[in-house]
Amino acid sequence: MSAVEHEILGRFAQAPAAGAGPVTAARRRRNALVYAGVAMLALAPTLFGAAPGWQAAGFGLLLPGAGFLAWGGAWVLLLPFTLVLFWLACVAWFWAGNIVAPLGVWLGAAAVAGAWAGPTVWAPAVWLAPAAAVAVGGALYLRGARQRAADRERYAARQAFYAESRAEVEQRVTPELARGARELSPEQLGALRYVFERALQPVGEYAGYTIIDQFQPAALRYQINHLGYALAISQTHYTPSFSGYLDQAQRNLIETYLDPKVWSYWVLESMWGHFNFSNFDPARKDNVMLTGYLGLQVNGYMLASGDRRYGEPGSLTFRLNEHTAYRHDAHTIAGSVLANFERSDFCLFPCEPNWIYPVCNMYGLGSVAAHDAVFGRHDAARVLPRWMAQLEREFVDEKGSIVGLRSYLTGHALGIFNGEAGFAFFANVFSPALARRLWAVGRRELGFCVAPDAEGRPRLTIPREAMSFLDTIDVGHYKPGMLFAYAAVAICGREFGDHELADAAIRSMDQDCGRVEEDGVIYYKTASGMANAWAVEAKLLGTGGFRNTFVKGPAATALRGPRLAEATYPEVLVARAVSDGEDLELVLYPGRASGTQTLGFDRLQPGRRYRVEGIAEGDLAADAQGRAHLDIALEGRTALRLVPAA
Repeated sequence: MSAVEHEILGRFAQAPAAGAGPVTAARRRRNALVYAGVAMLALAPTLFGAAPGWQAAGFGLLLPGAGFLAWGGAWVLLLPFTLVLFWLACVAWFWAGNIVAPLGVWLGAAAVAGAWAGPTVWAPAVWLAPAAAVAVGGALYLRGARQRAADRERYAARQAFYAESRAEVEQRVTPELARGARELSPEQLGALRYVFERALQPVGEYAGYTIIDQFQPAALRYQINHLGYALAISQTHYTPSFSGYLDQAQRNLIETYLDPKVWSYWVLESMWGHFNFSNFDPARKDNVMLTGYLGLQVNGYMLASGDRRYGEPGSLTFRLNEHTAYRHDAHTIAGSVLANFERSDFCLFPCEPNWIYPVCNMYGLGSVAAHDAVFGRHDAARVLPRWMAQLEREFVDEKGSIVGLRSYLTGHALGIFNGEAGFAFFANVFSPALARRLWAVGRRELGFCVAPDAEGRPRLTIPREAMSFLDTIDVGHYKPGMLFAYAAVAICGREFGDHELADAAIRSMDQDCGRVEEDGVIYYKTASGMANAWAVEAKLLGTGGFRNTFVKGPAATALRGPRLAEATYPEVLVARAVSDGEDLELVLYPGRASGTQTLGFDRLQPGRRYRVEGIAEGDLAADAQGRAHLDIALEGRTALRLVPAA
């Protein structure tokens, strides 16, 4: 464990952090100086007796809509109306990086107030406009002060329980299984079919996806990413010696991600967030919500499969139209993440222009760690000390939590999309120490209640008071739903070896979230595509499974020995495919009716004969390319083994 990790792990033995980090504090000082300058400019027309229009426009610079006070009468109601409109514009700024929206409302309202001002200024406006600005600023300050006081109390509570909770996390850990020792159950196979049904459709088709917007969590890119993560998890831990439709599904998802329908949101965000109207390269500046997530997916696939095609130049080309294309590959994607870490004085860098989400930066650093694992590099270890130090200084609030997001321009933080339990398993990819700190806090504070249901089996109930409003929303389609919350708990339970808790969370998923099984496909009917993808991950993971998928991968023997290369989906479902370098063990299920199926193998020793054990005894011979085919009777759970003949 590094010194930085140790400090973060033990932070609840220290006094709470006071004030903002140095970069955030500098941003706030700049805000104050800029506003002071604007305020002087705003009041100058009144102080020097300028025309009413100039005075009204000046009032409008003090506070959005304050210029309408100069009109007097019922027009003063335009002030609260403009403030509401400004709040909505700030939502657009947060939602899609659209900085034009709040600036347009503020400056536009000032311009309208000045242009349509009457021949005189309503006298009370001279003091009402500054007073309104002071009142709004004071209200925001008092609200922040109350929140900081509450945070300090919560920090004290965390200090009291942290050591015990951290020890409990370690005590509940179920040991990791040996690599290649696991087999998919029929329930897991059914859940995985939800992924295959989407991933095996032609590239660029989106049947079964949730399609609402391409800016926030409902976006196609996040569904594609997590479907890809689920397949990489499955291949790493259950079927490392199966390529076939499993590899094809992962490549389809990656190629679909390159469709402009998925990534061209960046054209708009570049224009209204960066004022960039020429270079729309999505893997150049900011946009860790693309480079981090996609990098993790691509490297996860390469690590699990042994396929290195996405390391080739131009293998990840984002083609906007017939005239414009941005050539990338796994190396340039990782290089973009590292370059942005280096450029940012926060180290962590934005998703949408201006907004830094720590959790997205966890994907970013995780993607670098996965790239290291695939190509034998050490970039994540090099950047980790500064990254962790800046996370602690700039993105941890007074209760010891990581903030949801922070403005790169202003330093302002928003307390949404945060929570220890939700961050923990991402952090485990690159810092198990940080991950366990987050899980120890989140697990205790959620007040987990595992109790028997009507059938006497354990289920999870999360107290309503332990959840924020967003915790009760399926952010994959912005409707009420608990699948995300249950799946996050289940994933963390699995990742940190607390399988009793994970099983209880999955039972709650099944009972509360509309579980259905249609034609062998298991999913949650009322939930979004993103939430369903998380649910699949929850059902597949074991202790350390998420981390090991992206930084360890399968055993080397599984990637060089005999491999199942051909099987028909959904007729043949592969529950286990593992080679020790010489033989090949398979467990198969029929996805439809029982019957005869043809399997294709590769990476056999050319010209060698192999015994087929476990079904009707027989043998097969590899051709000069190390390939062979075999017809089998597939009925129920079918286990077989290929062994080199003596």
